[in-house]
Amino acid sequence: MVALIRLLVFGFIILSVIYVCLSFYSRAARREKLEKEWQDGHQDMTQDAFVKQGLSEYDGSLRRKLILGVYVVPLCVVTFIIYVTNFA
Repeated sequence: MVALIRLLVFGFIILSVIYVCLSFYSRAARREKLEKEWQDGHQDMTQDAFVKQGLSEYDGSLRRKLILGVYVVPLCVVTFIIYVTNFA
């Protein structure tokens, strides 16, 4: 039981670090894409306003929610392995 709790705590910490890194990387990539898109032609508003508007749309997007799969997929895999090991 102690080993399971230790696995869950360390797993949560490691997955949280991975989630934060992926989130920062994805947001930076989106910001870079918006800045390039502004330079290519959407100059009817300032660059900061255009990027801010694009990032607010990104915050509600499906891609941002899919990053939460960092928690779901490993949890499902570990649960499956424990089930197969103990009950199959």
